[in-house]
Amino acid sequence: MNQLVKVAFVAPLLLTATRLFAQEEEADEESKKVVPIDKRYETEISTLAQKPAVQSAFKIFNDLEPQTKQDLYTLTEIASPPFKEAERSKKYAAMMKEAGADSVWIDEVNNVIAKRKGKSGKKTVVVEAHLDTVFPAGTDVKIKTKGDTLYAPGVGDDTRGLTAVLAVLKGLEKAKIETEADVLFVGAVGEEGLGDLRGVKHLLRDGSPKVDSYIAVDGHGIETITHRGLGSHRYRITFKGPGGHSYGAFGIVNPHGALGKAINYFTTDADKFTREGVKTTYSVSVIGGGTSINAIPYESWMEVDMRSESKEKLAGVDKLLQAAVQRALKEENAMKRSGPDLTVEVKLVGDRPSGRIEPTIPLVQRAMAVSKYLQGEPKLRVGSTNANIPIAKGIPAVTIGSGGTGGNAHSLREWWINDKGVLGLQRILLVLLSEAGTAN
Repeated sequence: MNQLVKVAFVAPLLLTATRLFAQEEEADEESKKVVPIDKRYETEISTLAQKPAVQSAFKIFNDLEPQTKQDLYTLTEIASPPFKEAERSKKYAAMMKEAGADSVWIDEVNNVIAKRKGKSGKKTVVVEAHLDTVFPAGTDVKIKTKGDTLYAPGVGDDTRGLTAVLAVLKGLEKAKIETEADVLFVGAVGEEGLGDLRGVKHLLRDGSPKVDSYIAVDGHGIETITHRGLGSHRYRITFKGPGGHSYGAFGIVNPHGALGKAINYFTTDADKFTREGVKTTYSVSVIGGGTSINAIPYESWMEVDMRSESKEKLAGVDKLLQAAVQRALKEENAMKRSGPDLTVEVKLVGDRPSGRIEPTIPLVQRAMAVSKYLQGEPKLRVGSTNANIPIAKGIPAVTIGSGGTGGNAHSLREWWINDKGVLGLQRILLVLLSEAGTAN
């Protein structure tokens, strides 16, 4: 498939996105269950919110609104395509330093890390938003306004998250709130698509300093709490042959024949496998190959996405894909009349671990209590976010929104409205302080 045709297929899909959170974060049956909030956490959050220093930070958030809006403009209009986040990283690091972090650095993969030391430093809490967007280089990222609505690719996902994390750091500094734990304010690369959560994978790599709890900021509003990581495997599978004239070379292996068989075998078996148990999905999402109608193609490829919050179910549907590919390869080679055998390359291009944090643990309970305190209705979710990595490593982690409301994520028509957006800042602050502890 040539690039123009590929873009023609992809563009309408971008324009049909309608949510700021990805579609996998729609409420499933488990999410619809009512999870009680332990009264002690409601009391804890209410007491914390009434502290004079915290009330001072709330007021500071209101006073900072014009600057927070300007920060959103500044960062949104710095393009941050997949794997090219460096320019935005540099600007975000400068903003963090100006906000008063004790130390700020950009790591080997362009994550921005701002450390605010705690009184004891016995624990480390991470508050993070992601720097990358889904949009390729050359996309117009200038913000356009209509009334109180801001329109721009990436304005909500996740540039608003970046400005919210920055504003919380400013609030802590200006209100002179000291935490017991060290806090890392992070702008992470590689959350979207084939970025494959590479920023957080690097941040929490084996041998890295210990992190005790993790708060990812992604999406809008003050209600959703993602505490279950939706794992995914993504493959690019390419069948290769010699290629040749459709008449003169007839009888050689045809990669398209193998690809068609593989798709049929995989989807037939995967359909049966996924009808029971934990929700598990599969999609042959992109296909390509071939040069002309009168030529046997020299290659045929597909990109496949599989998802489940169950490690076992994800491994199971993956096994079916591998078996289908090898069966198709064998059968296509058996059909040849001349020439070399077909070969296949199976490349893993995405591997997001699954896992869950039980809703009874303190971090989830505190996040729920904060939503309720701010007059929201806590909604537990499963999703594929940067929190997948700490969850899979057994680190208490949630993903929460940054306030306001928005939509059309991953679309050129993405929008965000500052509808009581300051509540999002209050929410992040309260969840953070409940985990990090206050020293004054």
